[in-house]
Parts: sequence; C-alpha cells; structure tokens
Amino acid sequence: MADKRDYYEVMGVPKNATDAEIKKAYRKLAKKYHPDLNPGDKNAEVKFKEVNEAYEVLSDKDKRARYDQFGQAGVDPSFGGGAGGSPFNGGINIDDIFNSVFDGFDFGGFGFGGGRRANPNTPRRGSDGQATIVISFEEAAKGCKKTVHYEQVESCSDCHGTGTKDGTKPKACPQCGGSGQVRVSQRTPFGVVQTARNCDRCGGSGKVIDNPCTTCGGSGRVKQKKTIEISIPAGIDNEQILNVSGRGNAGLNGGPSGDLHVYVSVRPHPIFERRGNDVWCEMPITFTQAALGAEVIVPTIDGKVEYQVHAGTQPGDVFKLRGKGIPRLSGHGRGDQYVRMAIEVPKNLSQKQKDLLKEFDAGANDKNYQKRKTFFDKIKNMFSE
Repeated sequence: MADKRDYYEVMGVPKNATDAEIKKAYRKLAKKYHPDLNPGDKNAEVKFKEVNEAYEVLSDKDKRARYDQFGQAGVDPSFGGGAGGSPFNGGINIDDIFNSVFDGFDFGGFGFGGGRRANPNTPRRGSDGQATIVISFEEAAKGCKKTVHYEQVESCSDCHGTGTKDGTKPKACPQCGGSGQVRVSQRTPFGVVQTARNCDRCGGSGKVIDNPCTTCGGSGRVKQKKTIEISIPAGIDNEQILNVSGRGNAGLNGGPSGDLHVYVSVRPHPIFERRGNDVWCEMPITFTQAALGAEVIVPTIDGKVEYQVHAGTQPGDVFKLRGKGIPRLSGHGRGDQYVRMAIEVPKNLSQKQKDLLKEFDAGANDKNYQKRKTFFDKIKNMFSE
C-alpha cells in the first residue's frame, strides 16, 4: 500500500472537524484545484484527485470511523475495508468486524445481544460519488448542459464482479466451512463467553479465491474514469448540489449503484451580484445626468434595457427592474434586478470647466442643496443651545 498524506491534512481540518466544516473545506479546495480553472496544471490535477479521495472517506460516517481507528488500512480496497474491498479477497472486512461486536454472545447459556447478523452476501447499495463543475453566472441564471468528469467504482468487466480469473470460481472457505462465521469460546468469571465473528480467512463471505482476476486483483471492482452530460437547471446557485441517480459507485453482490453528487461552483460576475433570486449592480452616471435626468442603457442578464434616470438623482439611489432577476428553481417566476446609482465626480478638469463650475456654484442656493441646508441647520441648532 503506497504511503498517502493524512486525509485531515489534505482537507486542512482538525480530526474533530464537523461534517459541515469538512464539506466547506472540500468545496473551497475543489474549486481551487478544479481542472477547468487550472488548464494544463498537472500539480493541480493531482491535488484535485487527492482532495476528492480524502472527502470520499471523511464525508462518509462509516469510512471515517474506520480511517480514524485503522488509518489507511481501514479504507484501502486491498485490505478489504474500502468501497472497492472484495468480500472474497481473503482480507479482513472492517465493516463486518464492527457489525459483529456483541453479536451472538452467550454467557453460560444466558443470551446477551444475540441479534442475527446480516448476511454478508446480500445485495448492498453502492456508495455515492462526488464531482465538481464550474459554471458562469449566466449559465447558472439561464441553465445549460455540462460535461462532468469523475471516477466511478464499477464491476470488473473481465471477471463480471466475481473476482476470479476466467474459467475459475470461488470455493467454500475451509476455515468456516462456507458459513462466513466462526465461534470463539472464552472462559470468564461470568461463565463461558461465545462470540460469533467473521471468519478471518474469507472476511465473512464464506468463499475464498485461489485464482484472482488480474484486472481487479480479486476485488471484483475497478475504478474507471467516466464522462456524462447533465442538465443544469436555470436558477442554480453557488455551492448547491445536483443529484444524478444511479451514477455513483457500483453496489455489492448485485446491489444497485449509488448516486453521483455534483457540487456546483459559480464564477463571480464582474458586474452583477446575486442575492437570493435578485440581481444587484452599480450604475455609474455623470453629475449632469444625475442633476438633469437622462436616458441610460442598463445591462441585465437578458440583455440591455433603457431606463430614464429622473432629475435630481442622488448617490446611492436604487431603482428596480421588475422580473429581470434570476429564475426560481421551482420554475414559477423570477426575481428582480436592483440598480444602485453611483454618481461619478469628474477629475482632471480644464480651466474652462473649472470656471463654469465656479459660475454654476455661485448661482446655486439652498433650494438646490436641500440635504446640505438641513445638515448645517442641525449644526447651528446644536451650538446655539
């Protein structure tokens, strides 16, 4: 088993990190190293795969527990504990060890626990897979189709999931007689304790493989790179997750495949800002346009629209374009667009421009500057008390 970096170190979180903290760290790192944002960067590609591998383990309650207790051996397929672990590979299946705790105890004839263990050969659903896509602000607003690249654990095509070389079959485990379980007796002060646990030889499957498949190494499952096209619904937001049913990892013993969770990352827009289903932007206008009023062209996600700025517009004034926001995911209606006025004070004036402004200012009075008049009236009252 090749040495790998500690998964908590990869994610940049402490070992007592919550699920929410792990998910937040994953989204940040997946976006940072995503191949679409780092074209041709092999190091980023390696980092991206490393982050996905770490998240696959730490986001799964059972896998994380195995990893915390046994380290890499608890989740590595070759040791029988990972998602690709074989029920026939002769390794110890950590899942089955956990399931066997306190199962079938018998204290001198008095039952304790005594629950029936699940058959390790019953069909089991595959684990869910993860992928990340990066889309533009406009694609999120209007919807689009995107190609998703990810890795999927699937049944080995050479051995059809049996784990055996072509022309051979698994045989009954000689240690447990094919039952998959052995009983261990131990004398204690309370009497004789009998414990039923998974067979060490077959890992609880009741079968062993003498001639393992060379493609999958006897696991019956292999990792394959997959590419699918998915539809992104209009109105999807940053950090939302799309679920693609049945596109996750293959199940065990003929069980159904898991799902694929696609994490959506939306690139920031240079002009627009999203707030819920509303869109905000800042519109720079000149001092003259604000004072006299003017017809301006306003950008929206649907294209340009004309708007009449009213005379006397103040800095920070906001107007609304109804129905020009983001479509709701429910498909019913859409948000609005809000435009904040930013009045730009001119710079680098010529002498003629300065003279004209001085002439204008000399002819202005309190009627032209009502806020200024109110401000100085308040100051006068404050110092007259």
